[in-house]
Amino acid sequence: MAGEVVEKGATLADVAQRAGVSPSTVSRTLRGLSTVSPQTRVRVEQAARELSFAISRSASSLVTGRTGRVAVLVPNLDSWFLGAALSGLAPALTAAGLDMLVYSVTTAEQRAQFFDRLPARRNADALLVVSFALSPEERARLDDLGMPLVFVSQHQEGRAGVYVNDAEAAQRGTRYLLNLGHRRIAYLEPADASGFAWSSRDRLDGYRTALAEAGIDPDEDLVREVAHWQGPNLDAAVGRLLSLAEPPTAIFAETDDIAFRLLAILRGVNVPVPQGMSILGFDGHGMAEAWGLSTLAQPARRLGEAAAELAHGLIHDPEAYRERHVVLPVELVPRGSTGPAPLPGRGDAGDPVRQDRA
Repeated sequence: MAGEVVEKGATLADVAQRAGVSPSTVSRTLRGLSTVSPQTRVRVEQAARELSFAISRSASSLVTGRTGRVAVLVPNLDSWFLGAALSGLAPALTAAGLDMLVYSVTTAEQRAQFFDRLPARRNADALLVVSFALSPEERARLDDLGMPLVFVSQHQEGRAGVYVNDAEAAQRGTRYLLNLGHRRIAYLEPADASGFAWSSRDRLDGYRTALAEAGIDPDEDLVREVAHWQGPNLDAAVGRLLSLAEPPTAIFAETDDIAFRLLAILRGVNVPVPQGMSILGFDGHGMAEAWGLSTLAQPARRLGEAAAELAHGLIHDPEAYRERHVVLPVELVPRGSTGPAPLPGRGDAGDPVRQDRA
């Protein structure tokens, strides 16, 4: 075979022919399986080097029935939290010998198409559903996949998942504002015109629970949906809150992205933070410290890493990992955007806030 000219793009069959073995033996050898004799392994590896051949995922799947890929379903790619979670997920999957295939479903039409066609069934060994709540019909479709599922940043009974306790964390955050003397606490939650329901909706439940514990009657005028954390919709929501007969003295934003925009809006209308309005966020955004934002910090990167570990475990031992849950902690990080509630009539800019109020 010396002097033979080999065309570019050698195939698994080319390696098998040169090594004098079957294609399946080549696949087992290059995947490092122990069912190949040492002599055969040397022959196959030498042939692969001579042909500059590397086994593909597709060829590997013919032998194992696995693709070596994990599919990740996300509602978008433009939020800090999702980016941080994926930045933890990707290297952890790579370390486990798995590739990541991302499906970004940003519109109602794309969402309907995904659940109608279920492309992940053909292209991956497991599916990670990240950060948006599923309808009962969508959940049933995923149950029909017959592939391992991991729910990330949300809790689903009977399915593997990694998440934080959003309701409990928001309850603690609201209590923190109550302990600072605030009784009129607004809540801003993201909404989407396409009908997406975010898994972080549980945070609103925690906010309401804490108010009820404090004996404060719910005031739905203080709960506002904002279609986007940027743009005039949020400005209008802040305007409505400030124009109430009893405006809030604190705002709990469901995400840090919303909280950052709030800080800019309040600065623009000369409402001092925290003397005139306290702002609390949720996520632990990488820029929260630089902005002086008080926030409930969740370990976004660790969520991704733990999801990769769960996916790897499910692929290799479905029964042991099918209902395993990993609950990660959320830390309250107080900074300069929160402070004691202003005394009645003392909330205007420049007035000091007394600590010894009745």
